[in-house]
Amino acid sequence: MKRTDETDSLLALVVEGDKNAVNQLLDRYRAKLRRMVDIYMDPRVAGRADASDVVQEALAEAAVKLPEFAKQGNFPFYPWLRQLARQRLIDLHRHHIGAAKRSVKREEAGGEIASDQSVFQLAEWVAARESSPSQREIREERRQELMISLQTLPEHYRQIVVLRHLEDLQFDEIAAILSLGVEAVRSRYRRAIERLHEILKLKNVELS
Repeated sequence: MKRTDETDSLLALVVEGDKNAVNQLLDRYRAKLRRMVDIYMDPRVAGRADASDVVQEALAEAAVKLPEFAKQGNFPFYPWLRQLARQRLIDLHRHHIGAAKRSVKREEAGGEIASDQSVFQLAEWVAARESSPSQREIREERRQELMISLQTLPEHYRQIVVLRHLEDLQFDEIAAILSLGVEAVRSRYRRAIERLHEILKLKNVELS
């Protein structure tokens, strides 16, 4: 969800101490935050924890921190909210299944690592773009092929496609998350889509 005048208006009300505005603002992004958690939650963790709890805990933390964040006004709202939920998810993964030291350090530093679950969903997204009946009939086999191919896509390309198409983020939001300029994000995205076409050898399939 792109930051809108309504988001800015609600943030202004938050600064004025309007508690109702806090609830309205967080409720607007609840579903989007849940989608993000579903994309990155490891299936092994999903069997032990509820994604809704991760979202609720993140929103509760945001409700406390939001007034101070709104006063600062120097960072896009949703990427800030998303980071609170991502950290909750990182902690949850660490608690239940642990993580390689390298991966933990990268996530703590703000890195966006495409999990196996995100690759699975990315394969689903690509498969859905191939809409002929014959392809639908062999969707499971095709999805497995796509997952293998997507593993060869460089991580920095895969992550930007996940952010753009699975999380449905705008380029300015992605730029804030990755600490890049908007034009750099657009350029990386174009290269990622081109690489996807090369790897998957897709024809007449619109990915962008």
